[in-house]
Amino acid sequence: MAGDVSGTGGSGSEPEPSDSMRTFGAMVQALREHAGLSREQLGEHVRYSKHMVASIEVGRRLPPQGFVERAEPVLGNTGALRRSVPHVVRRPGLARWFREWARLETEAISLYTYECRLIPGLLQTEAYARTLFGNRLPPLSDEEIDAQWEVRAERQRLLWERVNTAFSFILEEHLLLRRVGGVEVTRGLIGQILDVAGLRNVEIQVMPLVKEAHAGLNGPMQLLETPENQWFAYNEGHESGLLISDPKVVSVLQRRYARMCAQALTPEDSVSLLQRIRGAL
Repeated sequence: MAGDVSGTGGSGSEPEPSDSMRTFGAMVQALREHAGLSREQLGEHVRYSKHMVASIEVGRRLPPQGFVERAEPVLGNTGALRRSVPHVVRRPGLARWFREWARLETEAISLYTYECRLIPGLLQTEAYARTLFGNRLPPLSDEEIDAQWEVRAERQRLLWERVNTAFSFILEEHLLLRRVGGVEVTRGLIGQILDVAGLRNVEIQVMPLVKEAHAGLNGPMQLLETPENQWFAYNEGHESGLLISDPKVVSVLQRRYARMCAQALTPEDSVSLLQRIRGAL
């Protein structure tokens, strides 16, 4: 996905909080103290631990959707938290149209992705991502490329840290045959995809190159389910993105995705195909 145009290194260390996270946290603390609540008491109301409340207040953690929705009535119901949270990002660089989806992504219990244009950001290697960044127009500076990779790498931690989240990816076979960045970059990319496919909470399927028709011909899509079992969809284009909450539209996309799962290669056959493509490079 192109929307995560910023980044954080894949070292596993916590990134520095952004100004927006610190500002949001200070607002939560001020509203909590005005309401006469301790962190533990607020945590009981919003169903998160006092440690989570503390992390949000000092700007270490992005505020989950459930936290915001349950904190509003407890902290005066001013609407300040709801209005502010779309502007909260861990690091500068996330495209404005992608921020809300990125926030929902951190809480999702199911996340489904179909891509026909490029390998999704959650599966990209650094070499593949830097190839994409390096060919962007207007051109990016070295500092901007570094920043974008860092945020993308941080997002990828979801795959390993959200072990109870079900991830599904459907990738068009031609994405692996294009050899973006060259043979070595593609070989490393396939290796990473195979590693991710080995995770218990991840399923990766490949849509065969020769396929007369399938349910995803209208373009890429993403679907996610929140802890409250609410479903959202997301579609992205050039310099724009559309977050979809209309249940009727989301239902149509869910049916299309389910059909594609039946039309693509099985996860086992997809792994075999990936291994053959890598071996032929």
